[in-house]
Amino acid sequence: MKPVIALVGRPNVGKSTLFNKLTRSRDALVADHAGLTRDRIYGTAEIEGCTFILIDTGGLTEQADDMSGLMRLQAQIAIEEADSIFFLVDGRAGLTAADEDVATQLRNADKSVILVVNKAEGERPEMMAADFYSLGLGEPQVISATQNRGISSLIGQLRDITPNVVSQRNDFDEEDDGDTSQVIRLAVMGRPNVGKSTLINRIMGEERVVAYDEPGTTRDSIHIPFEKDNREYILIDTAGVRRRSKVSEMLEKFSIVKTLQALEEANVVILVLDAHEGIVEQDLHLAGLIIESGRAVVIAVNKWDGLDKSEREWVATHVERRLPFLSFAKTHFISALHGSGIGLLFKSVNQGYDSAMAQLQTPRLTRVLEDAVADHQPPLVRGRRIKFRYAHLGGKNPPRIIIHGNQTDSTPQSYRRYLENTFRDVLKLHGTPVMIEFKQSDNPFKGRKAKSTHAHTAKERKAQKRERK
Repeated sequence: MKPVIALVGRPNVGKSTLFNKLTRSRDALVADHAGLTRDRIYGTAEIEGCTFILIDTGGLTEQADDMSGLMRLQAQIAIEEADSIFFLVDGRAGLTAADEDVATQLRNADKSVILVVNKAEGERPEMMAADFYSLGLGEPQVISATQNRGISSLIGQLRDITPNVVSQRNDFDEEDDGDTSQVIRLAVMGRPNVGKSTLINRIMGEERVVAYDEPGTTRDSIHIPFEKDNREYILIDTAGVRRRSKVSEMLEKFSIVKTLQALEEANVVILVLDAHEGIVEQDLHLAGLIIESGRAVVIAVNKWDGLDKSEREWVATHVERRLPFLSFAKTHFISALHGSGIGLLFKSVNQGYDSAMAQLQTPRLTRVLEDAVADHQPPLVRGRRIKFRYAHLGGKNPPRIIIHGNQTDSTPQSYRRYLENTFRDVLKLHGTPVMIEFKQSDNPFKGRKAKSTHAHTAKERKAQKRERK
C-alpha cells in the first residue's frame, strides 16, 4: 500500500511548486500570492524508485477569518491522513513565528517530519539551514523546488524514514508468471449512496457491512474474503467519494485516501452508478482514476428496478455516451436491493481478472502484430515507414505489451489505439485496458562513417575525371 505524504507549512513557502515537481503535474495552482491553495489536492509521486500519495495543503496561518480557519482544518485533516510530513519553510525569509507555531503543531501530531528549507536559489545550503535547527525537527533538507535542487537528497531521507515508499513494480518478461495468487481482489467503488454496501450485502447474503440511506455511511475500506463457484475473492468496500463542496466531516475527508489505496490493491473494480441520477461529474472522476490505475472494470448500473422502459433506454444510451473510454468494460443493469442482475456480475469479474492476468507468449503476440500491420500499414515518417519487429508481454494487471522496432517513438496516437483494439479483440482480453509501449531499436551503424568499397572508389575517380574535363 502506498504511503501518504503531506506538504505542510505557512502560505507561500512553495508547497504547490514542490507538489507539481514531485507528481510531474500542474494539478496545484502556483502563483506569487499567499493562500492560493485552499483545499487539499491529491497526487501520486513516482520519483527515484519511490512511490507515494502526496497531499498539497493550504497555508497554516493564525488569522481569525473564516477562510483561514477552513484552510487550517484542511491542513489538520491532511496531517491525520499522512504517514509522514514534509514541513516546508522559506529559506529566504528565514525563521518566523508562524513557522514555530506549525512546528509545535507537528510535534504534537506524533508523525515523522522532514524539515524542508525551500527557495535556496543561488544560496549556500548551510547558511539557509542555520536558522531552522532551533525548531528541533532534525537536519533540514535545503532545496529549490523551482530549480529541482536538493530533491534527490530529500527523497533519500524520505526513503530512510518511510521504507514502504520504495516501488515494488514488477517489470517482468513473459517467462515470469508474476502474481501466482488466484485470489481476486475486487473493489466496489462509486459515489456515496449509490448502493455499494447494499450490493456487497446482496453478494454475501447477509448484512455484512452497514447500509444506511445517508451519504458517507462507510468511513473506511472493508476487506471481506469469500468463495463463490470454487473461486476465492476478497471484496473491498470503499468509502464513497463526494464533491469537495459537500464534505465537512474529518472522517469523510479521511476516506478519500482509503479509496485511492483500495484502488491500488484491487485486481478488478466494480464501478457502481445510480440509474436514477445518470452519469455525473463525480462518476467521470472515479472512472478516470480507475483508467489511470489500469485495473479491469465492470460497470454496475444500480437501482434499475425503479425505471420504466423509456427511462431504461435513456440510461443505457447515456452511460455509453458519457463513458466512451470504458467501452471495453461490460455494463450490467442491476438492483442490489432486490438481487436482480447480480449473478451475471461475477462472470464479467472473472473474465476481467483472467484477461488482466493472461499469460501471453511472444510468438502469439508477434503474429498478432504482423497481421495488424499487414491489414493496416503504419504511417511514413520523413519518407520512411515505421517498422515493428516483434512484441512481448511486459507486465500484467493490466496486460502491458512491449513492441520493438524502428522509429517507434513517432507512432501516432491513432495507430496506437488501432493496435490496442486489435490485441484486445484477437486475444479476447475482456474487461481490462491494454497498455501498449514502444521501444526503439538502436541502429548499430549510427554515428559510423560508411567504408568505401573498391568499386565505389573507382566510380568516384571516374566522376572526378569527368568534372576536370
